[in-house]
Amino acid sequence: MKPTAGRSQTGMFTASEVEAQTGVPATTLRQWERRYGFPHPSRNASGYRLYSPEDVAAIQYMQSQLQSGVPAGRAAELTLQAMTAGSGPAAPTDRAAPEPPGGRSGPQWSALLTQALIDSDTDRAAAVLSEVHAQMPVELVMTDVISPTMIEIGARWERGEITVAHEHQATAFLRSRISGLMDVAGVQAGFGPLVVAACAPQEQHELGLMMLTLALRRRGVRVAYLGANVPLGDLAVYARQRNASAVLLALNGPWALDATLEHRRDLDGLQVPLFVGGALLNSQPHLARTLGGEYAGPDAPSAAQQIAATLLGGVPPRPSPGGSA
Repeated sequence: MKPTAGRSQTGMFTASEVEAQTGVPATTLRQWERRYGFPHPSRNASGYRLYSPEDVAAIQYMQSQLQSGVPAGRAAELTLQAMTAGSGPAAPTDRAAPEPPGGRSGPQWSALLTQALIDSDTDRAAAVLSEVHAQMPVELVMTDVISPTMIEIGARWERGEITVAHEHQATAFLRSRISGLMDVAGVQAGFGPLVVAACAPQEQHELGLMMLTLALRRRGVRVAYLGANVPLGDLAVYARQRNASAVLLALNGPWALDATLEHRRDLDGLQVPLFVGGALLNSQPHLARTLGGEYAGPDAPSAAQQIAATLLGGVPPRPSPGGSA
């Protein structure tokens, strides 16, 4: 299994790219290198580690052994044996079905991830995501795997097929994984425009906004992520204090609309673009204008592209109405 995502122009991966793909922190990679003799990164002209696809496969194999309960020392032995066998480490053996040529599709990965989460098997879910990150770019993982999984988990809860406990555990797991990717992407403090991102009042579902935050950071836009259920007055105060270049507001259901409309005037006078997104806006894009903003877009990559183009590409911003700067 050779990774195809996040590859540099030389066909190698930086430590941050490997961390994003596999979920193994860069510090752990260095520990494995010292203790076990793998991976075998080369270094670029600046001295930074670069990992080959074979290194990434070895890291994934080691991780799959650890997730199966194999002690670290023994897992390293098995990984080294597989590396010296000639063809590199084999893919993990706990897959539901053989991998077809060219890798699984997004819906197939999503089905595997959904089932693992419904089974409350977070180790298996982590292994699935580690594999899919090696096969697909990060943003495609979000749109084709994580988002459909979130939708399916929610649908099964609404149908009464799983309990709220299952839904909460799945959400917590996905939130943790997306949060890790956000940390890898960094905040880029001090450089570029700043977007303040928040969920609207009464809006508790934040995974979509987290994915958009990740996509923006990967495009060089700084994002101050505030999370769920943020009062608009507090959001306005924070945006002014941080001298934000734009505000991003997420609404996923009608439960957030009334409170947002009631307090919408709290955002008046910011004189920066207001982008509005989320599941509710995807079904009713016209609500963005009702709320005094611009529709961000139907998914994280396209929304991030629009926002980044406005802030970085010289597209004239459309300030939120109501008052002067």
